[in-house]
Amino acid sequence: MSMQPRFETARETAVISKILADLVRTVQLIECEIAAQEERASVSDRSDVKYPMLARTLIERRDNLKMTIDALEQRLAARAPHEQATAA
Repeated sequence: MSMQPRFETARETAVISKILADLVRTVQLIECEIAAQEERASVSDRSDVKYPMLARTLIERRDNLKMTIDALEQRLAARAPHEQATAA
């Protein structure tokens, strides 16, 4: 019976790791699109009224994803000592 929690923990860790990798790739794509929007508009100053609305929206999305990534990384870090203790 002690095998099931270990399996679930390992499986959850693998799922979280996959989600993290996907989120990091998404953040990279968003950052490229932000740069492209700034280049198209020839404006990189966010306080400029001509700054692209899409870039503003993408920045908010990117920042939210970064907070999610941080939370998931903390969750993985908290699991690591528990998994090591269970494996021993």
